[in-house]
Amino acid sequence: MIFKLLLVEDDPEIREIITDYFMEKSNGSFDIHNAETGIEGQLNCMNNEYDLVLLDVMLPEVDGFTICRELRKTSDVPIIFITARHSENDRLYGYQLGCDDYVTKPFSLAELYAKVTALLRRSKGMIRKEIMNSGSIKLDPYRCIVYVNDEEVILAPIEFAILKVLMENNSRVVSRDSLIIRIWGYDFDGNDRVVDNHVKKLRKALGSASAQIKTVFKKGYKLEVEQ
Repeated sequence: MIFKLLLVEDDPEIREIITDYFMEKSNGSFDIHNAETGIEGQLNCMNNEYDLVLLDVMLPEVDGFTICRELRKTSDVPIIFITARHSENDRLYGYQLGCDDYVTKPFSLAELYAKVTALLRRSKGMIRKEIMNSGSIKLDPYRCIVYVNDEEVILAPIEFAILKVLMENNSRVVSRDSLIIRIWGYDFDGNDRVVDNHVKKLRKALGSASAQIKTVFKKGYKLEVEQ
């Protein structure tokens, strides 16, 4: 099976390195298209169907965040940001916009390839609903809106990101370490108490639906529908 990938990156050396590595590693099963500017990348996304998009953030004309936000209005294609922007706020903003992963430069080609293949396997094996539901909680991943009993609830970016991960793993335990990696990244140097603090804030914001978030002793958290 041939997978069609779009790489939006203004650095020609990085484009060449990624393209050559992926073509050789996949034995030709990746058909990689390149775009040098944000406008070109946005037009390609609109006019072509891709299996996955690799997207730089800092691009000429239109930045990667804008492309991701616009693309999420019409498409659920997997998106991986590749960027030199390391801040926690940038990563959280990327996830809030709907990216599936966030890789910072410099990066390992082998790790990037592994992330791409894992995302492709998941995206071809299931269809994500436009609106995510669990009990009285509804989450719109495209508009970044949460409802409890059909009333909008305002969440901070971190709490939104945590809830989205829990809803993606509905009824399954998500460890604190997994949440840290998904939301804060591999280079996070704090401890897992930060997760507990943000879950506490999330529960408070969810009000009557807070009981759906279950603490699993010494493991993490899971989201369940109250009986």
